[in-house]
Amino acid sequence: MIFFYSFLIFSLGACLGSFANVCIYRLPKNKQIVSGRSFCPKCKKKINWYDNLPLISFIILNSKCRNCKRVISSRYFIVELITGISFLLIYLNFKNPYTIIFLSILSLILIMIFFIDLENFIIPDSLNFIVMGLALLKNFLPNFDTSLIHEINQSIIGGMVGYLSIWLIIYLYKTFKKIDGMGFGDAKLMAGIGLLFGWQSIPFILFVSSILGLIFVVPSLIKKQKTMRTEIPFGPFIIAACLIYFAQGDLLYSLILV
Repeated sequence: MIFFYSFLIFSLGACLGSFANVCIYRLPKNKQIVSGRSFCPKCKKKINWYDNLPLISFIILNSKCRNCKRVISSRYFIVELITGISFLLIYLNFKNPYTIIFLSILSLILIMIFFIDLENFIIPDSLNFIVMGLALLKNFLPNFDTSLIHEINQSIIGGMVGYLSIWLIIYLYKTFKKIDGMGFGDAKLMAGIGLLFGWQSIPFILFVSSILGLIFVVPSLIKKQKTMRTEIPFGPFIIAACLIYFAQGDLLYSLILV
């Protein structure tokens, strides 16, 4: 029975991953996400339902549009797979239904933010505000079995510290370099992270996200594929650091308070 339910949860995640792909493509272009059928981004032809099955259609079509035969971005398959796996891991590791639903929705939104920022170098305010709303909502959910902060005061302080930490980096970089180094979308995302985990998480997430960013950028700088002025999306690194913190939250929280 556990296998059957696991399959259902994974399939639900993959289906919502398909919806996430719609949002990833349309939100940066200010297109409607709830109206209009899916279409090929290359030839603009509408996609039949049997060519829009999560994961399966991508494999059957050999990652190509049935109409124009042009290659479909692997991002569509990756997002559906990651979302399905995320939903499954949440279902297998948590028992409280409120926790499962909350974390599933949160993971879906963070996946959207990750890939939108990665491809377009922006984080839509609508998604950041959903993260903030979920972060505040969690304080009122019963028996929430995670290491997330559950005190509203700590949550609000975390949101303020998260936002101000990125705002300060933006201000200092602008002052000394005379160019924009980061966007306020990153500041709003960090505010949402602070609301989720509290102010104690901010130093760790900032440090780890910076290290991950350096690991990503330094090889390109050495090969001269990028320069110090090349625009780099920071949101994906914040989300990756957030995932690491969440996975080790209890341990890290106890170390910070020692």
